[in-house]
Amino acid sequence: MGALLLVVIVVSACGSAAGAPRPSATDRATPSITPSATPSPSPTPACPDRVLALMTQDQRIGQLFELGLANDRLGATEISLIRSDHIGSVWFVDRSYAGVTGIRSVSSAVQAQVSSATTANVRFFIAANQEGGLIQAMQGAGFSTIPSAVVQGSWTPSVLQSRAKVWGAELLAAGINLNFAPVMDVVPPGTDAQNQPIGVLQREYGHDPATVGSHGVAFLTGMRESSIAGSLKHFPGLGRVAGNTDFTTATDTTTTVSDPYLQSFRQGIAAGPDFVMVALARYTRIDPNHLAAFSPIIMTHMLRQSMGFSGVIVSDDLGDTAAVASIPPASRAIDFLSAGGDMIISKTSAPADAMVKAIRSKAVQDPVFRQRVDDAALRILRAKEGFGLLPC
Repeated sequence: MGALLLVVIVVSACGSAAGAPRPSATDRATPSITPSATPSPSPTPACPDRVLALMTQDQRIGQLFELGLANDRLGATEISLIRSDHIGSVWFVDRSYAGVTGIRSVSSAVQAQVSSATTANVRFFIAANQEGGLIQAMQGAGFSTIPSAVVQGSWTPSVLQSRAKVWGAELLAAGINLNFAPVMDVVPPGTDAQNQPIGVLQREYGHDPATVGSHGVAFLTGMRESSIAGSLKHFPGLGRVAGNTDFTTATDTTTTVSDPYLQSFRQGIAAGPDFVMVALARYTRIDPNHLAAFSPIIMTHMLRQSMGFSGVIVSDDLGDTAAVASIPPASRAIDFLSAGGDMIISKTSAPADAMVKAIRSKAVQDPVFRQRVDDAALRILRAKEGFGLLPC
């Protein structure tokens, strides 16, 4: 208390207001006392960290899911899963001709489900496949007719970027904020007819990594300029697989961890995408024992460590795809997360519900896995922050 009084006296004596008396010799002779340094305040945690801290474990798990809207509608089943499983994102699964106004009504109904009880007041990513050509889910009044990626690849990147900005604005007007595009897969010249998932459908921007990379980045950038998140796909590439993952297990016997065809993805990742979608194919020269979506070599070593991707790793459909039909939903979810994935796409509700319950059970029993869940949820919240979907 005596020291504090002395500090007050010294500070008072040093005042320099006009007309104040000059200090006496006695005052000047008094030894000065330097107050101890005031500790700097702790930095305020970032918004995603604060949101995560306020979430229940079940709400964190719910953020890891992107649930399909059956018939492109918000039905009783989807509402039930949002409330009970705390599902945090959804996507339009079918081709729709409802136009911007019709789709907007569904998107608005989805966002109306946000509450402190369901999603901790975190808004939804609402996604669609809007690549162009045969893969253009959103059609009708207000949506442009988008040409195939093969045609888009014939334009200059600057032209593609400007047109993608327009297509993105159309999605935003419909309440969609995530596009499962662009496709960064490279199909070797002359092999389109043999490549079922990409080449046959004309989903590639070109037949060399440089063309695909530059045009994929242009598409991604144009979408982002209209506040639409993009997802590079399908890492590490479906351009050289035999078979289609929608109907069977596709296999790539060519791609290696240092393959030149990966350059399109490297170029895309350098542009800072929020999402990278991992394929459901098997790459025998990288990891013959796992599909890419369950491979720590592909997701953790290649995508995270080698390529430096820090955003959200999203699966291809783990709910209703032939490539995973023989794997129990519980194993699909746990293996994907354990290998380094973050967000699980499920076209249908039953497998999504089974996967949620499996993750809950595993997280209760395994602290390491529970931390993996929290890490994935935080990555998703960080992505949502960039698109104004968090409550802070």
